[in-house]
Amino acid sequence: MSRKPRIAVIMDENTTAGGSGYEMPKTYFTAVHRAGGMPFGIPYLPDMVESVVAEFDGFVSVGGRIRFPREWYIPGDESRYPSSERLEVEQALMQGFLERDKPVLGICNGMQMLACLHGGRMVHEVRKAGPHILDHDNRNAIHSVEIVPGTMLSRILGTTRLDVNSRHQEAVVEASDRALTSALADDGVIEAIEIPGRRFAIGVQWHPEAFAMQDHPCNGLFGAFVQATRSNH
Repeated sequence: MSRKPRIAVIMDENTTAGGSGYEMPKTYFTAVHRAGGMPFGIPYLPDMVESVVAEFDGFVSVGGRIRFPREWYIPGDESRYPSSERLEVEQALMQGFLERDKPVLGICNGMQMLACLHGGRMVHEVRKAGPHILDHDNRNAIHSVEIVPGTMLSRILGTTRLDVNSRHQEAVVEASDRALTSALADDGVIEAIEIPGRRFAIGVQWHPEAFAMQDHPCNGLFGAFVQATRSNH
């Protein structure tokens, strides 16, 4: 029997309590496991990066609220989140997996990093972009996104419209020509990107792992991600 793909999942931390511990929903691991992968939590230890990139089949960059570099924001803006040792490790992991063309799935913070590593730019408070902007930082909110036809994401989800959750204050407002916008909220906020030419490099602003125990199209995203990792074997 062939082994299941080994999936590296960067840990999140309790930044609101000083970053003294790793802390994240179990649903990230549930979603990967139900899709056929074996998820492993990865701590913020720089000397592990090379081994993780070499030995694991795919990488999941999860949600979180950490300070990104100022140059990742539009002029005059910057992050006001706490600094975290996560940044260095996560960036090295994402770049390492991309360089080897191993599948990468970015969620929330992970989508933002994927976009910014490919020339995208962010704002710290998307609500200040105008009165038409939805409340994207509400754990109880559900809003629709339009999936761009012809994208990898549209082929995976099999739909052009999807209801998703929303838990982010920061947002990507500019995508470069090195990244393809593959979903937009009705207010114009970028909700998903993908990197052309990669086997699988998709970022979504919402939290698909929250639907892991439901019959939801987002389960197909984890399924496609894990399936893409199988060609590493």
